[in-house]
Amino acid sequence: MKNETIVALFTALRKDNPNPKGELYSETPFQHLVAVVLSAQSTDAGVNRVTPALFAAAPTAYDMVQLGEEGIRDHIRSLGLFNSKARHLFALSHILNERYRGEVPDDRAILESLPGVGRKTANVVLNVCFGHPTLAVDTHVFRLARRTGLAQGKTPEAVEKILLQKIPQEFLRHAHHWLILHGRRVCAARKPACHHCLIAPWCEKHL
Repeated sequence: MKNETIVALFTALRKDNPNPKGELYSETPFQHLVAVVLSAQSTDAGVNRVTPALFAAAPTAYDMVQLGEEGIRDHIRSLGLFNSKARHLFALSHILNERYRGEVPDDRAILESLPGVGRKTANVVLNVCFGHPTLAVDTHVFRLARRTGLAQGKTPEAVEKILLQKIPQEFLRHAHHWLILHGRRVCAARKPACHHCLIAPWCEKHL
């Protein structure tokens, strides 16, 4: 996809939604980290059903450790992989308390060293909580990037690298949310709604 096409595509997304927001419920960086860890192989809606009660019981890393692995598990049983997620949340909360005074560090290497936190989760936290011009390539971004012609990488990391190189700096802060939301609401995997897609004029599949 040519640079001028990329600019036109993201200009349309920005005009439609100037200040996009994620759909996960959270009030602090710690809570957002927890929510993103819980979202692995679970829907945002499913995560949002369990986090209000979880965060009421354990709003901070210290409280999460006090709640304990079993207590965490009891709050998230409706989610896939709840046993491993409870184990990860307990362990990462303990590390945050012991090493970082309960705060989520604004540091990729530290984030990726935490239990249950990979590159995608770190990217989301860095972007949403700390304003980094980066993006997480989930299944929606991966599909949308390849389908539109934005990036034809064969792996999520390859697609991420291409997108970071191609997307102009002025769009990078919100590109993550624009692409995810469009992939969820319009450019679905099985039946993309091309007939009312605002970026169809620049999509290689549509053309």
